[in-house]
Amino acid sequence: MKLTMIGTGYVGLVTGACLADTGNDVLCLDLDGDKIARLQAGEIPIHEPGLQEVVRRNVAARRLAFTTDPALAAGFGEVQFIAVGTPPGDDGAADVQHVLAAARSIGQHMDGRKLIVNKSTVPVGTADRVRQAVAQALAARGAQHGFGVVSNPEFLKEGAAVEDFMRPERIVVGADDERAAGLMREIYAPFNRSRDRLLMMDVRSAELTKYAANAMLATRISFMNEMANLAEALGADIESVRHGIGSDSRIGHQFLYPGCGYGGSCFPKDVKALIRTARQEAGMELRVLGAVESVNAAQRQVLVRKVRQRFGPDLRGRHFGLWGLAFKPDTDDMREAPSRYVLQELLNAGATVRAYDPCAMREAQRALADAPGLSYASDPMDALGGADALLIATEWKQFRSPDFDAMAVALKQPVIFDGRNLYPPRLLRERGFEYHCIGRVATPLQAPPDQDGAYQGSRLPS
Repeated sequence: MKLTMIGTGYVGLVTGACLADTGNDVLCLDLDGDKIARLQAGEIPIHEPGLQEVVRRNVAARRLAFTTDPALAAGFGEVQFIAVGTPPGDDGAADVQHVLAAARSIGQHMDGRKLIVNKSTVPVGTADRVRQAVAQALAARGAQHGFGVVSNPEFLKEGAAVEDFMRPERIVVGADDERAAGLMREIYAPFNRSRDRLLMMDVRSAELTKYAANAMLATRISFMNEMANLAEALGADIESVRHGIGSDSRIGHQFLYPGCGYGGSCFPKDVKALIRTARQEAGMELRVLGAVESVNAAQRQVLVRKVRQRFGPDLRGRHFGLWGLAFKPDTDDMREAPSRYVLQELLNAGATVRAYDPCAMREAQRALADAPGLSYASDPMDALGGADALLIATEWKQFRSPDFDAMAVALKQPVIFDGRNLYPPRLLRERGFEYHCIGRVATPLQAPPDQDGAYQGSRLPS
C-alpha cells in the first residue's frame, strides 16, 4: 500500500520506517529541508536504537523516501498519516496548529479519496477539527474528493520505539466508518499474526485513551516518589517497599521506580493538556492529576535540596560532576529532563558543573547554549576530576558498575547524590562513599546470634 507520513520526528520517522519494513511504499514529508537532506543522505536526526538500520534498509529497497513537497506527498499515499508535534501552549493546552496545517495541506493537494490518520497526540475532538479543515480546503478549490479521518495514537517508548512498533502490546484505532476500519486492519495485519492486538473504538475514545495511558504512568511515578520521600523520613527502604507492592499482580513492577522526577516530550505535556481539557471542555478539575504534577515539580528539586543540606545554601566555589542529561536512557531527548532543573538550580546557586551523557551531549550544547559555569566531559571519569560530589540524573547502563576506586581518587571527596538509586547504599558506604539516594536508608541486617550470644552484622549489600 502507498502511505504518506507527514512529519519525520520521533513518531513519524519510526512509524514510516517500520511500515515500510513490512512492504508498504512510504513517502515521508517534512518542511524542514535540512532534516530531509540529512535523511536522504542516510543520517538519522534522532537517537533511537535500531532505527538507522530500518531506515537504511528500506531506503535501499526503495520502499522509503523523503520529500519537502506537500503536493507530491498528498498525491502519493492512499492513506495520509499526520505525525507532527503538538507542543504545550502557554495555558498548558496542546497546540494543534501543525496538525490542522497538515490537514489543510492534504485538502489543498489531494487528487482522490484519502484516509487521514492522526498519530499525533491531540485533545479529544481534534479529529472533528481535522475533518473540518480538510473539507474547507476542498471547498475552497471546488473539489469534491471523499475522505475519512481516524485516530491512531502512538504508544512508543523513547529508547525502545522500533521494538514497540514491531511488537505492539495494542494498536488503538478510532474509526467511525467500516471502510476506514478495514484499511487500518490491512495496514496493521503484519503485526497481528500471533494474536489480534487491534482495539477498534470510536474516534473520541481513541483520542482520550492516549492521554489516559500517559497520565496513569505519570501517576505511578509521582506516587512512588511520594512513597520514597516518606520512606526516607521514616527510616524505611523504598526498594523493599517497591518489591513488596510490585509482587501484587494487580499492581506489577513497571513504573514503580522512584527518582528525581519524570520528564520527556510526553508525560509533562500530556498531563498538563488533559488537566486543561477537563477544565475547559468539561468544567472538571482533575484533582489526582493536579497532585501528580505538583509532586513531580517538587521531586525535580530533590537532588539539589540534598546537595544544599550537605554543603549549605551558598554553592559558590563548589564544583560538581553530573552523570546523565537525557530524560531517560537510550535517547538524546532533553525535553523537560530532570537534569535541566538540577543544572539550573546548581548554576543559579553559584556552583560550576561538568556534565557527561553517552548520547545527549550535542543536544545539551544546543539546548543549554553557553550556560555560565557549565562544561562538558569526554567520558564519565572526566566529569569527576576535582568535583566536590557526583550527581546522577539518568540511569544509563554504563553508570551501573563503575570503577568506584577510581571514582574515589578523582573526586575531591567521595560524595554521590544519586537521583536514580543505581547502587546499594551499604555497598557504597563500605567502599567509603557518602551516598545520598532517594528513599533508601542503609540499616544493618541482623544475623542469628553467634556462640557468645552477639548478633553478627550481615555483609550483604542492601
